[in-house]
Order: sequence, then structure tokens, then C-alpha cells
Amino acid sequence: MTTRSLRKERIGIVSSDKMEKSVVVSEVKKVKHPVYGKFVLKTKKYVAHDEKNDCNEGDTVRIMETRPMSKTKKWRIIEIIERAK
Repeated sequence: MTTRSLRKERIGIVSSDKMEKSVVVSEVKKVKHPVYGKFVLKTKKYVAHDEKNDCNEGDTVRIMETRPMSKTKKWRIIEIIERAK
């Protein structure tokens, strides 16, 4: 029996839910500038699969890497951590 390799997980905020069964999740990171030392916010966007269409804009979600489902969709929603207020 073969074991699966560890899959990457990210936590982010849903920035768009206008597609069917898909959402755009934004992950914001603070990184230190290599020369000036100032902390800068970097945003990375992921297109994730939402099977039940239950995510709304502003929700905090956990996503997991998966097989490619389309040209840009390579992540899926594991759980909704916090609903938008």
C-alpha cells in the first residue's frame, strides 16, 4: 500500500464567489523587505473548488492542494473556519 505525500494547506479569506462551485481565496502574508527591513503585505490568490456552493464573500476558509480540476483550479475547500459578519 502506498502512502500519499503531505498536501499543502492554506488559510485565507474568500474574495470572490461569483462562479459556480468555485471561489477565489486570498492569502495575505507579512514579509520583511530584504534591503529596507520594512514589513510589506503580500497577497496570493487561489481558485478553489467549493462543491456545495456554501462559501460567501468574506468567509475565512481552509483550503487543501488537490489534483488539477481546471486550468486554474488546483485547490479545494476543506472547512469554513469563520463566516462573514
